[in-house]
Amino acid sequence: MTVPTWFAQALAQPPEHRDVVVAGARVAYRVWGPAGAPGVVLVHGGAAHSGWWDHVAPLLPGRRVVALDLTGHGASDRRDRYDPLLWAREVVAVAAAEELDRPVVVGHSMGGWVAVSVGVEHAAEVSALVVVDSPLNDRPPDEERLRERRRPHRVYASVEEAMTRFRTLPPQEVLLPYVREHVARGSLRPVEGGWTWAFDPDFFGTRLLLRDLLPGVTVPLTLLRCEHGLVSAAMAAEMAGLVRGPMPVVELPDAGHHPMLDQPLALVATLRTLLALGSPAR
Repeated sequence: MTVPTWFAQALAQPPEHRDVVVAGARVAYRVWGPAGAPGVVLVHGGAAHSGWWDHVAPLLPGRRVVALDLTGHGASDRRDRYDPLLWAREVVAVAAAEELDRPVVVGHSMGGWVAVSVGVEHAAEVSALVVVDSPLNDRPPDEERLRERRRPHRVYASVEEAMTRFRTLPPQEVLLPYVREHVARGSLRPVEGGWTWAFDPDFFGTRLLLRDLLPGVTVPLTLLRCEHGLVSAAMAAEMAGLVRGPMPVVELPDAGHHPMLDQPLALVATLRTLLALGSPAR
């Protein structure tokens, strides 16, 4: 497999791994960049983990970038019950632990719902929000199939066997193979008898509706719409109509719902531009 130079260089800048306790549960996170620099917090989607950002975060120069594992995901603890408002508290807590002064919060899919919850419940703690292909649905689409086939994770004899079973939710045909391999490997945890997926199959919980949250957003918000993703142009327009101020919509060309897996450089370029220009005034 040929790995491009930019990807190898990004992974050659490994993050520091830290954690903070929120409401009795350990929340693991990764951090890159110089302390004291303007902050960015990256929030993964459902059933994903902070490692989905490993090749994105190092390419945001001049920033202190934090990517957390929401509880029930990655290396963070599991809870008896999951609450989007508590996930929002986790985002704010890791930002506070790194002394980030009103960071920009970027959320993908279900993580976009969490980011918007942060913007509603903790507006004074953040400067702007970027939502990546989070649709205006009753529940994030990456949960739909999991909810239908809810059962304990299968245990695989080896990492290699498990990695062959890695699938995105929702399914996406185009994945860069070197990104897929890195993300899939980081999605596993050792258990008795082999390896299984790191996320809690019971991470479902109460879901706040995005259409109810958007009118309460008081910080600048930008929507990144993936061309082949789950947010149509009509849905994006509907979402913009729910926000009290302007909501720029930026399309990522030829990107599926998971742009960090098929169009990571387009995603990076867009995030760099938004961070460099700042957000439109409210």
